[in-house]
Amino acid sequence: MALRNSTIYEASEDNNPIIIEYKKVESSELITQSLFYLHWLKDHCGDFELAVQKALGNDTPVDWSDIRVICIAPNYRKYDLHAAQVMGANLELWKYRLYENSTLHLEEILQPTVVASGKKGTEERGVQSYTLEDHLKGKPDHIRSLTLTLHDKILALDSAIEAAPKKLYIAYRISQNIVCLEIQQKQVLVFIKLDPKQLGPLPENARDVTNIGHYGTGDLEIRVRTTEDIEQAMPYIEMAYKKVSG
Repeated sequence: MALRNSTIYEASEDNNPIIIEYKKVESSELITQSLFYLHWLKDHCGDFELAVQKALGNDTPVDWSDIRVICIAPNYRKYDLHAAQVMGANLELWKYRLYENSTLHLEEILQPTVVASGKKGTEERGVQSYTLEDHLKGKPDHIRSLTLTLHDKILALDSAIEAAPKKLYIAYRISQNIVCLEIQQKQVLVFIKLDPKQLGPLPENARDVTNIGHYGTGDLEIRVRTTEDIEQAMPYIEMAYKKVSG
């Protein structure tokens, strides 16, 4: 396996742009370069969307609400770590180690941080951000309670799991999505990143949505209307977590 210094522009499974910057050696330029590319991307949204449509089709959407910036290096200086925490950009810092048998080990050492918050912070970043409360607004009390219970149980699986609210659903992810919640008036739809065809008989409140359009990612849908439904869903969510986290 050969690693070279490089910058990659990608899109996440939530259709968010991703900037991946990696270095073969420890470098103080890594973070500042990543921020330069982030600002360049924001100034060239139209060019990026045209490139996406050319590569993936004209109907491919781009969600600008959450641009991910991922930095990968063998190590970071303490001053760079401090700078990343106070710069106010969504930075993910990962440290890698390449073993002699070509095994690559990745360790996340800094999760995304955003200094600006609230309406003013959103305007300064020029993007629309969403919160858990946005999804709970106007929902019945029992749906709010079910959602918060699910939210807490998912985050309790691992401190590395983060909730990423989107416009129409909430994604829970580490390096990639594990499960997504779509909060409705009468139920919470849980989309779990598993292949239903490999799971055997499914519960009555579950179905395979591999070929059915839906918000969020995940091919196993479980409808949650009661606390008992949550208990049925959690083993599948844990299974997806173990699969994603390796």
